[in-house]
Amino acid sequence: MVPVTSCINSAQPRLGNDQVALVIRPNQSARLWNGNDTAAGGLRLGPGGRISPSMSNVPNTSTILVVDDEKVLRDLLRPYLEAEGFSVVEAATGPEALHALQRGGIDLVVLDVMLPGEDGFSVLRQAREFSDAPVIMLTARRDEDYRVLGLRQGADDYVVKPFSTAELVARIVANLRRARGDGHSDILAIGEVTINLASRTASIAADVIDLTRREFDLLATLVQNQGRVLSRDQLLHLAWDTEHVTPKTVDVHIAMLRRKFGAALNISALRGVGYRLEPA
Repeated sequence: MVPVTSCINSAQPRLGNDQVALVIRPNQSARLWNGNDTAAGGLRLGPGGRISPSMSNVPNTSTILVVDDEKVLRDLLRPYLEAEGFSVVEAATGPEALHALQRGGIDLVVLDVMLPGEDGFSVLRQAREFSDAPVIMLTARRDEDYRVLGLRQGADDYVVKPFSTAELVARIVANLRRARGDGHSDILAIGEVTINLASRTASIAADVIDLTRREFDLLATLVQNQGRVLSRDQLLHLAWDTEHVTPKTVDVHIAMLRRKFGAALNISALRGVGYRLEPA
């Protein structure tokens, strides 16, 4: 890793040991920091900066195209994705990305919005003329209008920097499943609990359980990731998709799900890590 002082003269962000942030300042290229005061990438690392064990059950025949002009970020993403069983193709510019797509064999694209020359939106519009591969946009902007613009132009999902690698992998897996029709049914089930995504209802056997919108979204996220440990931040990203709530909100909603479902759901808490819905 490159020492902080060789990357930027301004003060670095205050981060924990397991966090990495993408820093963008006016008239400067993006800088990548982690809590160990080294240049890294626009993502959060696992404990000790290690690549976490595979959380994907999508077949390892999937090829992911990573499009970002920051080589440091591409170099950091590649081992994480390869550890999940994915093949990785890299592109630093829009034309390189379009050429890779035209060659074929790309199952999903992770596309940065802020590219030199043609930005990510332009690349997306051109790609949609000949490719229906799912596209996950990466952006440092959090405003809703910006995300809506990308979705309207054909993006399938959005991830805001800084992000956790586990969140990105979860979104990649979910988008690949939708694209392939894997688990396309609107019905999810675990033990006696059944969830209907279309009607947004949940039941234990034949008894419908009254859930708020957020409780339902959290339940669906846990069931779709059963057996996996998800941190509070990951659950906020996946079930809330907003920065206006705190991790404590997750604890409150988990408590409500436990109360409403009782022994029908086994939600384990891993101290200092997060929650896991145990398979039935």
